[in-house]
Amino acid sequence: MDGLECSEILLSQVRTYDPFRIDSHFFEKKYICLKEKLLAISCCILKDLVSKEIQTGHTPSMSNDSFYGGNIALIKTDNLHDNNISTSFSDYLSQAGNAVIARTALISRDIITTIIGATEKIIARSAIVTEEYLPANINQNIVQVRIDPQKASPEYVDIYLNTKYGKAYLIYLSRQTEQFNLNCKEVESVLIPLFCKPFQDKISSIVQRAQRMQKEARTIYSEAEALMRDILCVPQIKHYSLVATTKMFSESLAKTARLDAEYYQPKYEKYTIGLNTSDTVITLCKIYDENFEPIDEENYPYIELSNIGRTGEIEGVEIVSGDELPTRARRKVRTGQVIVSSIEGSLQNCALIPPEYDEALCSTGFYVLDSDFINPETLLVLFKSEPIQSLMKQRCSGTILTGITKDEFLSMPLPKIDSEVQEQIATIVQQAFSFRKQSEQLLDYAKEAVELAIEQGEDVAMAWLKDKVE
Repeated sequence: MDGLECSEILLSQVRTYDPFRIDSHFFEKKYICLKEKLLAISCCILKDLVSKEIQTGHTPSMSNDSFYGGNIALIKTDNLHDNNISTSFSDYLSQAGNAVIARTALISRDIITTIIGATEKIIARSAIVTEEYLPANINQNIVQVRIDPQKASPEYVDIYLNTKYGKAYLIYLSRQTEQFNLNCKEVESVLIPLFCKPFQDKISSIVQRAQRMQKEARTIYSEAEALMRDILCVPQIKHYSLVATTKMFSESLAKTARLDAEYYQPKYEKYTIGLNTSDTVITLCKIYDENFEPIDEENYPYIELSNIGRTGEIEGVEIVSGDELPTRARRKVRTGQVIVSSIEGSLQNCALIPPEYDEALCSTGFYVLDSDFINPETLLVLFKSEPIQSLMKQRCSGTILTGITKDEFLSMPLPKIDSEVQEQIATIVQQAFSFRKQSEQLLDYAKEAVELAIEQGEDVAMAWLKDKVE
């Protein structure tokens, strides 16, 4: 039959495989060719390069409140993308919670990889840990790989695992039951090409340069945040105790239709007074909430809450066919629009849509907006500011899934910003985004170089890199 591939192998040969496998996926032609290609160059298995045993994480009991609420990020599948860790963490562990899973506490230069997922797209995502993510730990869907720097460069190994060859080898070793999964033994057996130290060092230096640029982008963005704080002149209320308040019916339920005590805490009134504005979201912004019906055969970049970085960037977006998109993927976005999460606990997930995601889809968990009075960069920084974030939290309601409704969102106070200040903020944010873009480009160069080294040799790859990054 045209297009049908079949592999035939003797049972006696199958028994020589470690691990012992009889599923047809393991013997697909593309994986046989992949293994032959890697074995044609100098390789070792991942297990031979580590300084500690490869281990999966764990989730401490969610019913024990003392395990949560600290400052130790619990990294989950949604946070881990190819060569990137999203900082939109849904849970933070306390010291007690981290002690329960102390064996996988992360350190700088650890590599983490997803091993369980509903589809092949979810497994085999790898990223290297840097100081910005620490302290942190991982859950049971992720493995921790700690490379011995005396045996190989951790940055090189991470980049290799992100190449088409490294990812394919992890998927080759995976098993499909109710979902795709890998175990630690299988991850240990991944083939790693052993190129010369100068080549590995070159890849490592490129990755570290990219990491410095990411750090610089965050530093630059913080200047925009500081400028916004200065012009808003609103007191920063970090530690505010709950206090008993009394409100007349005419000033509470009759006016706001809210009876929850948290809504009337004095801190929210202080923020509102401090903003000193009669404008609201609806008077300054246009909101785009019409549904878009995707076409089954078309592919769309799909932006989820977990794709939003801490400084308003969008990262780790997957391309999904229309028939595989979830029903919440119904908002089409345009360059220059700002998306703002409506879900309590993720309100800080705001992002600016860059040109590469023009006409992408995003979750209905976002409000999509722009403004004729405030430029996109300033709008982003404004919605991520402490006063606006606090007022959004005040207006959240619900039980199972708490969020801010459209009416509450549109009626929220929003100040106008002086045009000169807007220009300053726009310049700063654009510079920060430029640094991040350059960082992503460097990581792509590193990945392409490793793939080129596998295909044509490390000398060719080194010459190509010299032309690209020097």
